[in-house]
Amino acid sequence: MEQQKLPNVTIVIVLSILGFLCCCFAGVPGILFGGIALLLALKDEKKYKENPEGYSNFSQLKTAKILAIIALVLGVLYLAYTIFSIAQMGGWEAYMEKSSELMEQWGIEE
Repeated sequence: MEQQKLPNVTIVIVLSILGFLCCCFAGVPGILFGGIALLLALKDEKKYKENPEGYSNFSQLKTAKILAIIALVLGVLYLAYTIFSIAQMGGWEAYMEKSSELMEQWGIEE
């Protein structure tokens, strides 16, 4: 029997890399992309375990799964840091006030 490739490996790699690159935008894109990639990786891993001889790219799936976990963890950490920073400034109102002050200082109009 000819070996097939697992169907979602490429998209898991792409979503994992996007999640890794976008985790600095308050953490949310990293969590979304990393979470979706991890779910797809787990789905393909289950499919591989049902028929290990039928698929040839399991090593790529393991790499993609690791990338998805890293993107997810970085996204969660950055989101926690963002929430902590806003809380340290005194809440959302104080954060927005500080942002307005900085924008005025640099001459950026709203």
